[in-house]
Amino acid sequence: MWILEMALKQRIASNKLIILIMVVIVAGMSQGMLLPLLTILLDRSGVSTEANGLNAAALYIGIFSTMFFIERPVRRYGYKPVIMVGMGLVIMATCLFPLWQQIGFWFVLRLLVGIGDSALHYATQLWIVTSSPKERRGRNISLYGMAYGVGFSLGPIGITLLKAGSWVPFLTTGCFFLIVLTLVLQLTNEKPEQLDKVEAVHKRASKVLAIAWFPLITSLLYGYMEASMNSNFPIYGLRAGLTESNIGVLLPIMGVGGLIMQLPLGIWSDRVGRRSILIVSGLIGSIAFLCIPFAGSNLWLIGLCFGVAGGMVGSFFSLGLAYAADILPRHLVPTANVLASIQYSLGSIAGPLMGGIAIRYISTASIFYLISFIYVLFALSGFTFRRQTV
Repeated sequence: MWILEMALKQRIASNKLIILIMVVIVAGMSQGMLLPLLTILLDRSGVSTEANGLNAAALYIGIFSTMFFIERPVRRYGYKPVIMVGMGLVIMATCLFPLWQQIGFWFVLRLLVGIGDSALHYATQLWIVTSSPKERRGRNISLYGMAYGVGFSLGPIGITLLKAGSWVPFLTTGCFFLIVLTLVLQLTNEKPEQLDKVEAVHKRASKVLAIAWFPLITSLLYGYMEASMNSNFPIYGLRAGLTESNIGVLLPIMGVGGLIMQLPLGIWSDRVGRRSILIVSGLIGSIAFLCIPFAGSNLWLIGLCFGVAGGMVGSFFSLGLAYAADILPRHLVPTANVLASIQYSLGSIAGPLMGGIAIRYISTASIFYLISFIYVLFALSGFTFRRQTV
């Protein structure tokens, strides 16, 4: 009887993980398509690089603003309702994009997509992290990262669907969301572990930052890199002599690199330690980004650099969350996820803005030099990090 009960629990947990991973795949597809697609469409219409970058940042402004209140509804209502509301917002906004190509209208829609993405990602991340045993946490959160990488890599392919009509890429993504939403309806709702006593948010946040500042930096860097590449690289590529089709092929390579290395890095981090893996990955990723401008317009060399860079830093967000969950008291893990999402949003807002300014006033290649420098600083800071308690 006990064996049957355990087998049933494992089966339920496995099904839940599969459905959550499917949610993340579709969310990654949406984000991977919208960033470069909308950037290209605005660039075609003559929008400046600064305005283009600001418009791209709207999605992450939405994500950032959501983080100030998302923890409370998740604790009160559970994971499932938050995921469903988030998916609903993304579906609605995505289907409205082709209705009116106006930069202010798109800014508002991107805000809504950001809010929806933030809600569903926060809930899925936290659900996976808190329900995974410590010995499998690295593996499971790496599967989450792999799922996002798969979706994000497939997303830019949506650019090619423009040939069939301006509505096609957006409606296709909306249909995928609806399919997965029917699967989410089958899940049994759960809630995070409740606090034994009410503690001010700023006090919880201070404790989390004091204990896990290094793991949480990874979300900032990942957000900066991801948004900068998907918003600024299309402009860099067009000015470097690449075609829109070339850009649509190259961008997924970074996601594929992250996809290939997500699970190995997650498993290795379980065995040899997450700090060491993050330091080494940051250094190798820095070198890969530094080499991209020297590849010129050679697709093979750019693709190789993208693959290595994505493979090394594509796991940063998920590994950072797993590392934070390892060293924090269990009741502080939801707060850590909020802070990680806030930092991801800040990095994502800064990426397109700083990249757009750098392209205009320094050089198109400066976006890669800046990213490389940031990852070197991160790796060096890792040598000073020591686990502590508060």
